[in-house]
Amino acid sequence: MSQAPPQRTCGSRKTMRALAMVLAAVVMLAVSPAPQAAAQEDAGTSYVTPFPEGDNYKLQAYGDAFAEGLLWGLIESFAGDGRVQVLRRHRALAGISRPEFDDEIRTEETTPREKAHIGVIMIGYSDRVALRLATGRRLAFGTEEWREEYGKRVDRLIRALKRQGAALYWIGLPILRRVEANDDAQTINDLVREKAYLNGIKFVDIQAQFADESGNYSAYGPDLTGKSRLLREADGVLFTPAGYRKLAHFVEQEIKRDLMQARKERAIPLAGSEAEQKRISAQRPRPSSEGDAGWRGIVSTDKGDKGDQSRAPTQPTQPQASEPSLEQKADNSRITLKSIGANGREEAVTLDILRPAIPSAVVALVTRKESTDRPSQIGDVVPNDVGGGLVVMSSITPSTTGPGGGVRRIAPSQTPYYQVLIKGERPTPKPGRADDFSWPRAEPDLGVAPAPATPPRRLQRLPRS
Repeated sequence: MSQAPPQRTCGSRKTMRALAMVLAAVVMLAVSPAPQAAAQEDAGTSYVTPFPEGDNYKLQAYGDAFAEGLLWGLIESFAGDGRVQVLRRHRALAGISRPEFDDEIRTEETTPREKAHIGVIMIGYSDRVALRLATGRRLAFGTEEWREEYGKRVDRLIRALKRQGAALYWIGLPILRRVEANDDAQTINDLVREKAYLNGIKFVDIQAQFADESGNYSAYGPDLTGKSRLLREADGVLFTPAGYRKLAHFVEQEIKRDLMQARKERAIPLAGSEAEQKRISAQRPRPSSEGDAGWRGIVSTDKGDKGDQSRAPTQPTQPQASEPSLEQKADNSRITLKSIGANGREEAVTLDILRPAIPSAVVALVTRKESTDRPSQIGDVVPNDVGGGLVVMSSITPSTTGPGGGVRRIAPSQTPYYQVLIKGERPTPKPGRADDFSWPRAEPDLGVAPAPATPPRRLQRLPRS
């Protein structure tokens, strides 16, 4: 007598809740990275490359007078660190608002330079001025047109330096003595912070590190030993040698934090050429994550048998060394999930997974990448082979659910995470919430008071006869 197939619908509420947990576990299993994608995932977790040439990182400074002073502070900071070699000459840039900016960027884009793994940018000493376009038109500082043009130049500078393969750190402008100049510096910092976020580089804010207890400008402050020293020059903009040494300390902290992360990615010694290192890194085993012990999922490509699927889980298919064709043939799978039902007995639920055929041209298009040793950017499509001929493709997009149930994409700079945690903006409070400090408070709408209820009439007792 043949056994009846398992029920797909459960009457009890506990079984439905358990089935929802099973489907969530299946989704987590599907999106888990495969062994051949481990190399890209490992590279994406480290901001700086884990494998520099010669086991030595080269640090290059870019900018104006700020960068020149910061360079000597970085040389002292990394003097005892054999991993980092600070190049002794900085790449001079007159300023983003200067007329010679286009020529300087064109030189960076066309002139071969010594490769650097880490780039530190600090610029803006003379950027608090109007911009002059190639047509001779002047854009007043702080206007909407000035912001747009200045942002385009910042984008161009970042992209020109990113093409050289360096991990970039943009150091923001410090607090300035004059209130008007400090407001202009904050305007530049806000604009550069947004562009750094959108271009995938790190912005280091140093405003609080050189302010007093009240958040105001102070020329004096504690140095690295805790002694009160003169940290700022007489102009209220540049730093003294002690100030640049303190500034370099905060930059060093950011860089060394990323170097520690890169060190964790290195599971093999640096031996052989760069091509050999990439080939070995791609074969690194990825530790398997433990799932929920109460659930067991078995993927089977057998379409006929339903009873023997829970005996042994299938092993993931190892990737081939060379694939003659990327075409994915149509193949349906079946997954059997087991759980303990409300009656205390083991129940099995079988789900069919349909996978249509995918042409090789489509697979080649979505799996195309610019570089395998850089972090994934927004918009990339990451394919993962989960075994059994199944490929899961994940797209990294900043999307939110729009009206009508559709998907609406917004700029990353408009996300609450960026506005609150990156820019430091305060979200608009809702009336009556704990962060609503408006005064006087609006009187609550109590409506019309209800009419008092008519008291019940007391019954009079009749006299006894």
